[in-house]
Amino acid sequence: MKLPYIKFHLRDIKRGAAFLLILLPTVLVCLPIFLLITGSVMSGGELQQHLAPVFSDDAAFVSWKAIPDYPTFAHYGKLLFMTPQFFVLFWNSVRLVVCILAGQLAVGVPAAWAFAVYQVRGGRALFTLYIVLMLLPFQVTMLSSYLVLNRLHMLDTHLAVILPAVFSTLPVFLVYGGFRAIPAQLFEAARIDGASERRIFLSIGLPLGKSGLLSAVVLGFLEYWNMMEQPMAFLEDKSLWPLSLYLPEITWQQAGNAFAASVITLIPAVFVFVWGQDYLEQGIVFSGLKE
Repeated sequence: MKLPYIKFHLRDIKRGAAFLLILLPTVLVCLPIFLLITGSVMSGGELQQHLAPVFSDDAAFVSWKAIPDYPTFAHYGKLLFMTPQFFVLFWNSVRLVVCILAGQLAVGVPAAWAFAVYQVRGGRALFTLYIVLMLLPFQVTMLSSYLVLNRLHMLDTHLAVILPAVFSTLPVFLVYGGFRAIPAQLFEAARIDGASERRIFLSIGLPLGKSGLLSAVVLGFLEYWNMMEQPMAFLEDKSLWPLSLYLPEITWQQAGNAFAASVITLIPAVFVFVWGQDYLEQGIVFSGLKE
């Protein structure tokens, strides 16, 4: 019997190799999420059996099952109905993120508009300083921020976390890119027609520059929803902590709750990312445009 002749084209081989290169990082990214979901529906005994080598001196490897033997939603029920501390920290996170994003928009959008539209002496140097400040990590400014907040008697309050984040330079940089992508001829035409600067900002700047603005919102939400260092540095009262600090407080006996809490914490971030993915991509493109 004659075997069929299969002809491989170089284009097909390249496509297959590209697919494998894309599939590998996708699996590596999705695997921890899959482990979280399966772990959140495992029974306590099953989790103890799989994770025992982590918390003992045994040299055995950790085992895992793709499908639990006895799936249960008991961890979700206990977390949502019998753990009021979880809801307190959840609403703390919501309060912090909403206040930070609102403050960043109130401060960053006018600053970005001024840098992008108005040519003033020293504006370029000041914007360059903004970019340099954006490169400084929180660890560099933590001590100075702590001393200032202590002098203002704001330590151990939510304002200690909100105020430094409100004056972050990253939103200014992202929104600036969106405003710079608007043709300057539109502003000149509006001024010739008699439009005020406020009218130009509200009717032209915000609608056409919303991609940079919304990308700053999406990135800000993802950053501050998961922040840990700022609350740990400025908040001592655990009732003021955000949800991101709840997971390190969970002990080995509450491993199931930890998996369930991780899944619930992940849901808002995934929702915001999926909703703002297009705006995020456009904002990143605008931030890379050369003037």
